Amino acid sequence: MPVLIIILVIAVILLCSSLRVVRQANAYVIERLGTYTATWGVGLHLMVPIIDKVARRVSLKEQVADFPPQPVITKDNVTMRIDTVLFFQITDPKLYCYGVENPLAAIENLTATTLRNIIGDLELDQTLTSRETINSKMRATLDEATDPWGIKVNRVELKNIMPPAAIQESMEKQMKAERERREQIIRAEGEKQAAITVSEGEKEAKILRATADKEATILAAEAKKQAAILEAQAQREAAIQRAQGNAEAIRQVQQAEADAVRMMNEAAPSQATIAVRGLSTFERASQGPANKLIIPSELAGVTGLATAVTEAIKTGKESPKTAPKAE
Repeated sequence: MPVLIIILVIAVILLCSSLRVVRQANAYVIERLGTYTATWGVGLHLMVPIIDKVARRVSLKEQVADFPPQPVITKDNVTMRIDTVLFFQITDPKLYCYGVENPLAAIENLTATTLRNIIGDLELDQTLTSRETINSKMRATLDEATDPWGIKVNRVELKNIMPPAAIQESMEKQMKAERERREQIIRAEGEKQAAITVSEGEKEAKILRATADKEATILAAEAKKQAAILEAQAQREAAIQRAQGNAEAIRQVQQAEADAVRMMNEAAPSQATIAVRGLSTFERASQGPANKLIIPSELAGVTGLATAVTEAIKTGKESPKTAPKAE
């Protein structure tokens, strides 16, 4: 029984040591007696004790390699230092383990060689302004070269380009001169736009003043016209009122005369009364030093009759009981 228990314990220990769990984004390269056997992916796996061995644990995540600055020479013989950043991913763990002895060192040396080849075909100005082109060429070259190693190069970036101090100083002066030139151009453009704006403003002001003067003249003319129309209407209304007043006065005079005639006709006056009224009328007409009265001959007898009537009235008042003598 003790031997059996010992054997069972050893078996359990061996079984537990033979179980392997592969985590996400990882891969295990397995060797059996020193020979590649399999690549384990994510999950639970059972290996043969003593015979099988995990040769290498490989991460399948995208990795970043930041290489130190590399000295390169441009086409116009300018030496500069460029440091690069490489983004790569392991796609085949078997090739990654058995394709090259030290993958990162191999990628670094390959990056430096490729960078020198590409920069050697470019001049300084092209190098400084063609980063995207250099990145694309390096990525394509490195991806093709690292494919047998089970590595895929996703992206290559030029982190920094460091020209010599003298060239860098000259470039700074050139950039300063370029900034001053742009500043002068911008200032000149601003002054030009300001002059154009002022000119347009003066033009607009003149147009507005002319428009205002025109409107004022039109309004003044309209006001004079309206005043003349109103004055003419007022004079017309006054003339109408005067004419209506004269007409009313004439009508009232005629109405009064007609009423007087009517009343006289209704009263049936005697001839003597008519003569007296006529004399009263002539008397009123002859008042005033500048009035001249011409009496027709037909009225002489009337005048005499009126005088006789007047005398008879006076005589009758003085002696009512004495009768006048006939001549």
